[in-house]
Amino acid sequence: MHRLSRRPAVSSILRANGSRYRSAAAAQSPASSFLLTNSGVEGDTSNKWYSVLTGGRAVSGTGSALRIQLPNGMLLGKRYESTAAESDASSPPPTGEKYEYQAEVSRLMDLIVNSLYSNKEVFLRELISNASDACDKLRFLSVTEPALLKDNVDFDIRIQTDKDNGIVTITDTGIGMTRQELIDCLGTIAQSGTAKFLKALKDSKDAGGDNNLIGQFGVGFYSAFLVADRVVVSTKSPKSDKQYVWEGEANASSYTIREETEADKVIPRGTRLTLYLKRDDKGFAHPEKIQKLVKNYSQFVSFPIYTWQEKGYTKEVEVDEDPAEAKKDGEEGSAEKKKKTKTVVERYWDWELTNETQPIWLRNPKEVSTELYNEFYKNTFNEYLEPLASSHFTTEGEVEFRSILYVPAVSSSGKDDMVNPKTKNIRLYVKRVFISDDFDGELFPRYLSFIKGVVDSNDLPLNVSREILQESRIVRIMRKRLVRKAFDMILGISMSDNREDYEKFWDNYGKYLKLGCIEDRENHKRIAPLLRFFSSQSEDYIIGLDEYVENMKPDQKDIYYIASDSVTSAKNTPFLERLMEKDLEVLFLVDPIDEVAIQNLKSYKEKNFVDISKEDLDLGEKDEEKEKAMKQEFGQTCDWIKKRLGDKVASVQISNRLSTSPCVLVSGKFGWSANMERLMKSQTMGDTSSLEFMRGRRVFEINPEHPIIRNLNAACSGNPDDEDALRAIDLLYDTALVSSGFTPENPAQLGSKIYEMMNMAISGKWSAPAAEYVPQQDHQQPAFSQPQNQEPMEAEIVEPVEAGNHKQ
Repeated sequence: MHRLSRRPAVSSILRANGSRYRSAAAAQSPASSFLLTNSGVEGDTSNKWYSVLTGGRAVSGTGSALRIQLPNGMLLGKRYESTAAESDASSPPPTGEKYEYQAEVSRLMDLIVNSLYSNKEVFLRELISNASDACDKLRFLSVTEPALLKDNVDFDIRIQTDKDNGIVTITDTGIGMTRQELIDCLGTIAQSGTAKFLKALKDSKDAGGDNNLIGQFGVGFYSAFLVADRVVVSTKSPKSDKQYVWEGEANASSYTIREETEADKVIPRGTRLTLYLKRDDKGFAHPEKIQKLVKNYSQFVSFPIYTWQEKGYTKEVEVDEDPAEAKKDGEEGSAEKKKKTKTVVERYWDWELTNETQPIWLRNPKEVSTELYNEFYKNTFNEYLEPLASSHFTTEGEVEFRSILYVPAVSSSGKDDMVNPKTKNIRLYVKRVFISDDFDGELFPRYLSFIKGVVDSNDLPLNVSREILQESRIVRIMRKRLVRKAFDMILGISMSDNREDYEKFWDNYGKYLKLGCIEDRENHKRIAPLLRFFSSQSEDYIIGLDEYVENMKPDQKDIYYIASDSVTSAKNTPFLERLMEKDLEVLFLVDPIDEVAIQNLKSYKEKNFVDISKEDLDLGEKDEEKEKAMKQEFGQTCDWIKKRLGDKVASVQISNRLSTSPCVLVSGKFGWSANMERLMKSQTMGDTSSLEFMRGRRVFEINPEHPIIRNLNAACSGNPDDEDALRAIDLLYDTALVSSGFTPENPAQLGSKIYEMMNMAISGKWSAPAAEYVPQQDHQQPAFSQPQNQEPMEAEIVEPVEAGNHKQ
């Protein structure tokens, strides 16, 4: 026997009592309502809303846009029976149950308002952008439907404030909204009417090329709740005869729509937003605050923006005369009496145009004069000096944007303030709406942070709040093009006929470009021609690397430089002696950043940079036979000096860079120079443990043609243990240490040696020999010792001699 399955019977019971099970399941659902779509019933396409509050009855109305739609009239989806036929491998697998996301509307609104926007000021920018889009839509539609404009052809945006009650009203003469558009645009979160309009334009055959519409995300309107407890939107569309009012409150999950019935609140066309500000945000209801925000964020919106401002004018009014003065005037009997007046200021309220400055970057550069560029610069950045240069350009292709860049005449942050890369010098706009001026190197590197300008683009990768420029390939492309244009602008200053223009630029921004040599290896070829330095042949003015290369000797292979703390010390250094004889030009690096910048640059036009204070200096001409003879003659002396100096030097060599000095102390090829060692020691946060490691080797070079060295060579051959000769070596080393730019480890000991040598040199030269000074010992009085083995002298008596009658 076979047991019959009872499942078909159960299935029939379920189908027969579908409504009962639907009501029971609905009671267990966490959602407040759900939708049943009776698509399986022929001719019935209506949607019914069920709620747990009505016990399964249908609820009329459109409801929220956030809902669950279950297919085929099934509440919890289809149930698939497990049978032998369905387990066949050839049959398709069962489809999963499909659900739509749910959301708690009030919580979602709170997240949108308080998480997307970090600055409350942007509420006005967003609402003005919406008003501008409304005007743009009507202007576009009126081309094909002129009747939409009727008699009112003017487009404008007006903002009125009531600071006593904390109310801000924004009115535009744009397209307005119908009742259904209010539900779709303001009642549906993240649905952008502008984005929908742009899509319709794109799909239309009559779509235009350029558009100025700003909206993208459909959440800008809700920024009003950043500062307002309640928002009332009164709107009149030219497509409708009725005016409707939308009203919503912060942290509420519902809103109301009604028809406007008050005659004094009727508007001919457009939208009026009324914001009832929160207690802590009533400062936004001050007219001066609103005017400031409009000028900052919406200065370049293409429609005029008027704000309600208090104004005044002066007039003369009569003053009541004092009775005592009137009596006095009557007694004097003045024939002609003048009435007394005073000047008063009459106050009144009127509309004032706030966005007067035009976005000149949208115009053709050929049509804009230098005066207009300078005026725009002064108004936008609050400058009083004209810029050194400007650059107006449009970039097309993968990224499209327009920009105007300026080089300020004077550095606003000071020459020494290059640490903080954050500046407010670049103002970023998207479709003429200000986005931000707070950047951390996204558009310009730190060493070009002094460049000022505006950048306007239609397709920047912004986040929803429009406050953050997200890192992407597009941003990197924009950065490259902006940097390239900035370099072209600076190069134009350097090639100017007026040399003083670039000297002024270099005095203000030279250190910035040197910083670029360190931080931006990719742009070395653009930075190097802009560098300027003093040199051994131009101590009074700066020269460029191109000029240095032109002045190089035919057989000169390298670019020579010396780093020091001043031009005076650089030109008197012993390292220059032989190069000056050969008329080889040497660059003077006198700024602390110079040496590091040149070391990062490494070469220019295939000419390597060579530090003349380091070992293995190659000056081109070599006489191998003479060098061999010198080494043979002074080789033993070099070893003798090295033995005396010990670990103070790595080696003692015969120098090819000296002509008048007896010796010099040079740095190792891969270690710090004397100048760098001095700078590192002076660092506040420097690591002292790295000083010994990076100091590198020191090489003591001697000049074999100098008399001192020849005398020491004779001492080495005759009496190498002579104390005076050894002390002369010590003093020679200490002197070379100072003249080469190093800091002596024991300055007091060096001073004592110098004093001793001075005493030996000048003793008895201008006066009789003095008694020998005996140092004080054991608290005894100092005394001068008498010369030893000195016999007493007898006095000689001379008798007077008579000459004539006189005695002498």
